Amino acid sequence: MLDTAVPDLGQVLDALGSSMLRPLTVLPDRPVPVSGVLIFERRAPLPPVRDAILLAVGVGSAEAQAKELVGSAAEAGYACLVVKSFGEPVTELVAAAQRSGIVLLAADEAVAWHHLDAMISSALASTARCAQAGGAPAVGDLFALANAIAGMVGGATVIEDPHRRILAYSTLPGQAIDEGRRQGILGLQVPVAPDYYDEQYRVLAQVGRTCRFPAVPGGLPRLGVAVRAGSEELGSIWVVNAEDCLDSAAEQALSEVADIVSLHLLAARTAVHGVRRRRAELLRRLFADPSSVTAVAPQLGLDPNLPVAVAAFAVAANDAEEVLAAHAATRLADLVSLHCEAHYGRHGCALIDGTVYALLPNAHRELVADIARRAHSALRVPVQAGLGSLVQGLRSIASSRADADLVLRTLTDRLGNPNPCQVATIDEVWASATLSALAQILAAQEALPRRLGPAVRAHDLQHGTTYASTILAYLDANSDIAAASHRLSVHPNTIRYRLSRAEEIFGFDLADPDQRLVLWLRLRLGDQLGY
Repeated sequence: MLDTAVPDLGQVLDALGSSMLRPLTVLPDRPVPVSGVLIFERRAPLPPVRDAILLAVGVGSAEAQAKELVGSAAEAGYACLVVKSFGEPVTELVAAAQRSGIVLLAADEAVAWHHLDAMISSALASTARCAQAGGAPAVGDLFALANAIAGMVGGATVIEDPHRRILAYSTLPGQAIDEGRRQGILGLQVPVAPDYYDEQYRVLAQVGRTCRFPAVPGGLPRLGVAVRAGSEELGSIWVVNAEDCLDSAAEQALSEVADIVSLHLLAARTAVHGVRRRRAELLRRLFADPSSVTAVAPQLGLDPNLPVAVAAFAVAANDAEEVLAAHAATRLADLVSLHCEAHYGRHGCALIDGTVYALLPNAHRELVADIARRAHSALRVPVQAGLGSLVQGLRSIASSRADADLVLRTLTDRLGNPNPCQVATIDEVWASATLSALAQILAAQEALPRRLGPAVRAHDLQHGTTYASTILAYLDANSDIAAASHRLSVHPNTIRYRLSRAEEIFGFDLADPDQRLVLWLRLRLGDQLGY
């Protein structure tokens, strides 16, 4: 069994993030202890350091030496080997690592080896420290740290991540704050401001010391310092200099405390990742297997028999914004969790496949709308929220989740809606939701004849005709020729001629109500069906 004071490889990878290190071999089911990190020296013998991480500096992944190093490292008892591929094939190296029983990791080629060394060392220190303290520091510990900094330096303090999200803030009485600070605390995000804010962050990112910043309009002066592990920026610390009286000693104290904060941020990131993953696993299990409620509900702190509704939140983004949306979804999960905890105490809230799900003790639409508005304001991205039906206990939670998902899908299908914050319940969008559900059914039924819809659109595309839009306008107008002609700005006889020709070409009968219904559905749902 792994000593709780010894860092685990999984914890280290969680702390560093997948962009820094990614596994090339499958991680073992058992814990993998990590004792330290070493840099490989080509001309020196490999020291036998058990459970260490070995950085294969200067060794190409396709070189014969790389495979030899895999075997030597495994024999010497190393926990894992880290390589950079630079686009070279790694298949043979992965096979060698699997045969030797050593974990093989790939490092980001853009990260310098000395930077990676510093990052791993910081992650090891933070995870070891939190293990000795009985667990990783919680968010509350960051708040305690912010209070300690505020008392030491002499001004109200906030700790932020690299994306200007406020992780913690001080609450010492008597320390002045300004409106920007109040708004930031409200949304846990630095509010949008003119370019002078951006300039302050640019300056802070370029220097390795505490910086002084003058008051912005409506604000107070500040001291700021970047928090780093190696050369990676983990965040920043900002102290309000209300009377402009913080001296050089305060600057020095803030610079010195940045190293302590970096360890806390690394450890907190590890803890948060673990909590998120665990909560998502529990909620996913509850959705998939209602019979697991007896085991899962106590771990989520929920009463399995109380009425509950599922709220689903998502960031609306196009493909070009996929990376931004993924990051925003994580921040959205934190905001939803914070607001739900403030209203209900312990709760079920998790990010699953890009959607944030929250279990609410009642179908509280106003709360869902308020969370969505605050999230949109804080994250500056479009946010959609769907509220499922209220069910009598967690055993029926899957149906409420299905409702919430259907509402989200319906909101997404609303083309051209300018509202950046859309919220609805299943009862409010029942008609559109029904069409969305029908679209899924039609898309899945490949055996159904597809000529009523795809064939019409394909003919229009090939021949430059307008049969699809004409038929749809006619059916949308309840078979009113005059209304359809007005909608399309053409003569009624033109509508009659197009409809007659369409019946001849495609072989349907508009006098048949069933055919009219299916034809309308296929044309109406064409975008959702992929044609």
